[in-house]
Formats: sequence, structure tokens, C-alpha cells
Amino acid sequence: MKKTYIISLGGSLVVPDCGINWKFLKKFRQLIMDRIRKGDSFFLIVGGGMTCRNYISAADRILEVSDEDKDWLGIHATRLNAHLLRTIFRDVAHPEIIKNPTFRMATDRKMILAGGWKPGWSTDYIATLLAQEYEVKTVINLSNIDYAYDKDPKKNKDARPIKEIGWQDFRKIVGNRWNPGLNAPFDPIASKKAQELSLEVLIMNGSKLDNLKKYFETGKFRGTLIK
Repeated sequence: MKKTYIISLGGSLVVPDCGINWKFLKKFRQLIMDRIRKGDSFFLIVGGGMTCRNYISAADRILEVSDEDKDWLGIHATRLNAHLLRTIFRDVAHPEIIKNPTFRMATDRKMILAGGWKPGWSTDYIATLLAQEYEVKTVINLSNIDYAYDKDPKKNKDARPIKEIGWQDFRKIVGNRWNPGLNAPFDPIASKKAQELSLEVLIMNGSKLDNLKKYFETGKFRGTLIK
């Protein structure tokens, strides 16, 4: 059965501390191309990763930077990463990167790439808007964690992984405020919109591509389901 998938690809997978992770991108391309050959279509929304954080950190060392300017640095970082993905998927991707997710793009290509749009909105939020515009009910969120947790596991040794949770309870964990460079399993503004749209969001460790492959083939996965 042919399906359309929306994937919010964490920038930490594309550009971690060590630089662009071309080995991951090569394996990711192989998996996605295999699904495209089976008839599936994809929207890929890419985060800013360390590119975003490095630019914000550099600006902050020189003068006090507004949240809006930090957001614009992040937006352009996501667009740069999206162009990288468009380049490696050139044979199947639409040549234009989506900047406005509320504008329906007419294309017969099997992949459309998107980056950031406006200050105050993360790429997770862009993914929810694309789900609304293209009537897709599930968003796959790939990051560098196996699960979402009931509290920050880096600060709390008793943090427990979550396998399934409702939006109301999840939003109590992530809060309601967006900050530039925020590192959350699925950001607060996107979570509010996803709840309004009754979306399902799947949180998986994107570096474990066998898990994503299993989901494509069986609908089962290791990670967190928010609905």
C-alpha cells in the first residue's frame, strides 16, 4: 500500500557536534529510496542541528541578540540543511524547498523538502502545518533519543521513558513556551497544534534506521507514540 510520510528530521542527526554526518545520510537515503521505489512519498522537514547552535552561540558572544534574530539564524540553518537533503535526493526531490508550509505545492515528485519559516516556529511546527495542509495524520519525529521521558533524563536519573501518552499529559511535560534553540522531544507550539489536529506523533531514534524500516514494513517501532 502506497503511503505519504511526513518526517521531522532532527538537525542533530544531520549536523552533530562532529560536523555533517554523511555516513548517516548515506544510509538514510538508501532506506528512503527503497520506500520510494515501493511507491511511497515523503515530506522531509530538517532541523538546524549544531549549525544553528554554533551561529547563535557565536552571535551571543559578541552582543546581546534578540530572540527574533536567534530564530532567523536557526531558520537559515534549517534551510541550508534542507538544501543538503535536496541535493542528495536530487533524482526524486522537488527542486524548491518549502518555506511557506501553508502553500500547497503542486508536484509529481516523490519527495518535498522543507525548512524553517517564521520566528517563533520550529521545524516540528512546520511538520504539523504540512500534515494539516496535505491531510496526513501521522508525523514521524526522528532525533537522537530512543524515547520521550517524563522529565529531562540528563538532569534526572529517575526519568522514565514513555511508550505511549496523550497530548494533554505530554504538554504538561514540555510546557507552552518556545525558545530559540530549544531542545525538546516535540516542541510546545507544535504539540499544541498537533493536539488541535488530532495528529499522531512518533518519536524514534533516527540513528537506528532498522527501527524506522520496521515501522515502514509493520507499523511497529521502538519509541514513543503521542496521540
